[in-house]
Amino acid sequence: MSQIHASQESLKVTKDDIRTRFSSAMSNMYREEVPAYGALLDLVVTNNEQYLQANNGFVEQLKQVENIDTLSDQRHGAIRLGKASELSMMRRIFAIMGMYPVGYYDLSVANIPVHSTAFRPIASQSIRQNPFRVFTSLLRLELIDDIALRNSAQKIIQARDIFTDKVRELVNTAEQNSGLDEVQTTQFIDAVVDVFRWHSEAAISSELYAKLLAEHPLIADVVSFKGPHINHLTPRVLDIDAVQAQIHTTGAVAKAVIEGPPNRNCPILLRQTAFLAIKESISFTGEGDQQQFTHAARFGEVEQRGCALTAKGRALYDQLLSETRAIARPLNDGSNLEKYQAQIQQVFAQFPDDYQQMQQQQLGYFKYSVCETHDVELTKHSSIEQLLASGLVRIDPITYEDFLPVSAAGIFQSNLGEQGEQDFSQNPNREQFEIDLESSVADEFLLYQEMQMISIENCLRHFNRDDFSSM
Repeated sequence: MSQIHASQESLKVTKDDIRTRFSSAMSNMYREEVPAYGALLDLVVTNNEQYLQANNGFVEQLKQVENIDTLSDQRHGAIRLGKASELSMMRRIFAIMGMYPVGYYDLSVANIPVHSTAFRPIASQSIRQNPFRVFTSLLRLELIDDIALRNSAQKIIQARDIFTDKVRELVNTAEQNSGLDEVQTTQFIDAVVDVFRWHSEAAISSELYAKLLAEHPLIADVVSFKGPHINHLTPRVLDIDAVQAQIHTTGAVAKAVIEGPPNRNCPILLRQTAFLAIKESISFTGEGDQQQFTHAARFGEVEQRGCALTAKGRALYDQLLSETRAIARPLNDGSNLEKYQAQIQQVFAQFPDDYQQMQQQQLGYFKYSVCETHDVELTKHSSIEQLLASGLVRIDPITYEDFLPVSAAGIFQSNLGEQGEQDFSQNPNREQFEIDLESSVADEFLLYQEMQMISIENCLRHFNRDDFSSM
């Protein structure tokens, strides 16, 4: 490599840095557009600081797997796209930030006509630096029953172009040159953030908007506008129940039900809540179209993340959630909240609320690390389980970085004005989604398994073992 070429390579901004700067720019933009989100961020920072001060043991556990200094900055966003070319281009954009499609989510389980993936970092160090994710949904026009309306929606979507020439130019540059320099990175972030801005002018007539809204609020949200405005951003909280009780102090109204597993001593997977979508005035195309509508799509959300579960653990979670909802499904107006909370706590008592038990029953994924002090003589035949039992190795839960389809559907429903009587009629089409994406989606279980295995191998290597066989 020539010195000039080496110098050029050294000027490239890393994907992790681009993602960090992009997530910060997105947060600043959304704070300006949705002031209640800014108030929510302030509330989260305060509550996280209080929680950390009161739970020193948890701080040490968290430091093993995460960057505690950026805890309150960790967030995800969500967007909704209308056609395959938009999804494919978005994949290329996110790849420049080190974000790749993980998991397939069928939201038709709740009569929401989209399927989705999550673009996120996948390497442990990248996640630790900045785990920003974007839950990305693609509208499924084939699920619109009204053929005439379906055709109208398809015509509108096919005619639009949500990306500027500058976005395309910079994406091509990044792909050809394996990255972006400092100036290009600034231009890239500015251009992509603009893609996600809110447009108060609809791209259709008020008459068509009313028809789309009657068919499904989400269809109206995707089809009616010039771009895929970010519909929410999500900071991370350590005590979501405490934040839920204080959301009203931001001036917003909290959704009634926290989605996901119940409150536990050892959190698992993902719990989410939000303030209800703000109502924003929109104008329409065409002279003389003075019809007035308010559109509710954008909201603020918070998440509490826990231990990633194995396939066995996830199957148990899904089973218990189904058992709960067979008896009491939560209504978005909160009218059966107490019944639902009591039911889910009772049913989930079957899921061990102890990380040691979860590890022994292979229900969760854990990071194994060598304890700071050890003076026990080891034989070469000690297994990772023997090292753990001897107190020479510790385990800490690997944080779940993905999403839950029923929870995502519950968040969407509460902010689309739907009551939430879900029939859970599945209609997945992962094959078509991956065709539209022009890529396969990664298996989240394999990613967590690899993270766990690497930590085990590092422990065994520490004790001069050359046999890395384990659980």
